[in-house]
Amino acid sequence: MKPTVAKAPAGPRAQSGKATLRVLGTSVSLIEPIRVRAEQDLGIHLDFLIEDATNAQRIAALYPEAFDIYDQWFHNLDLIWPTRSIQALDLERIEHWDQINDLPKRGRISQAAPAAPGGNPAHRLFVQHDGELGVHPSGQISMLPTVHNADSFATHWIKADDQGLDKIDSWAALVDPALAGRVAVQSDAAIGVIDLVLAVQAAGWFDFADPGNLTLKEIESFIERLLALRKKGHFKAFWATEAEAGALVEADKVSITSMWWQGFVGLRQRGVPIRMAVPKEGFRGWYGGLALSRRLEGRRRDVAYEYLNWWLSGYAGAVMSRNNAHISNPTASRPYLSEAEWGYWYEGKPAAEDLRCPYGRKIVAKGETYPGGSYDDRMNRIVIWNSVMDEHNYLVRKWTEVLKS
Repeated sequence: MKPTVAKAPAGPRAQSGKATLRVLGTSVSLIEPIRVRAEQDLGIHLDFLIEDATNAQRIAALYPEAFDIYDQWFHNLDLIWPTRSIQALDLERIEHWDQINDLPKRGRISQAAPAAPGGNPAHRLFVQHDGELGVHPSGQISMLPTVHNADSFATHWIKADDQGLDKIDSWAALVDPALAGRVAVQSDAAIGVIDLVLAVQAAGWFDFADPGNLTLKEIESFIERLLALRKKGHFKAFWATEAEAGALVEADKVSITSMWWQGFVGLRQRGVPIRMAVPKEGFRGWYGGLALSRRLEGRRRDVAYEYLNWWLSGYAGAVMSRNNAHISNPTASRPYLSEAEWGYWYEGKPAAEDLRCPYGRKIVAKGETYPGGSYDDRMNRIVIWNSVMDEHNYLVRKWTEVLKS
């Protein structure tokens, strides 16, 4: 179904003479503190069009007239770039490009890190001479690299203490029969499937040739195993948004679930004791970015570039740290973070004081350390990225059987 196209307001906002930009994305980065400060700093109006991951991707691919800026993830480009709904970005207009670290540019934070399969941002960053995306540097990029992190799964502290879940350190827990009926997984095929690929591999059920890009035969065998688990009632739920994941934990409907770090923040905001696991197999990585609709031009495109540059000017990165995501040029955000915040979020040090989210609520207690250690430690342990596989359409059809069975 075609979305209702969001238009610039016809009332006082439009009459003020300020440009209005419509930003399409998810609750991961479209948060109120970002909108308010960007409007103040840039003298513009922002309409945040917040969708779940699947809907945001669909709208971006099919309806470029419905948004001005697209704020989601690099792996989505595998479906969006071929539709030509977004335009290439001119690197000469990106003010802080040289500050961006190697993770999105070369696919790893250091040579010590594995060359992780899946939707590696570096493979989708530069626009090549033929108009396709690739790793070879050029004067144009597909998206401006912004927020990212290394995800895993979560357990409820109270339940963890009772059931020994606090000692879980393997993705295999998501398919552990001992937790049947108390497991939730993310529903997006490019994310939840990857979590379960890691789980079944860790459990020793499969050894995929390329876990970020399953063959047709591998998909069939994998889905058959998941359907058998579904029939036994192993999975309690599949969630689409962080709010849904949080509600499952808060209502004590699950003991273990796929979890995004922003979902962790939301639960901690409400005082729910939640623990993020540090899987011995490594993390699933994701990388976000900003792109422009192909319909955007003229003065409004100029304003959109100002918004992109604002994202890397420091303040936004600090806000996103407090929301449990990292920015592509961390050094720009350091002046906007306290020593305690920088030490916890980036250096892996115990929190020198209680730390708060962008809304001022306590989320980290003094003495806690970031699960997985420092920024470099965790980014070096990304073993797979969110992924749109070559057989994505077939996978989605089969995955839908799991979701609806």
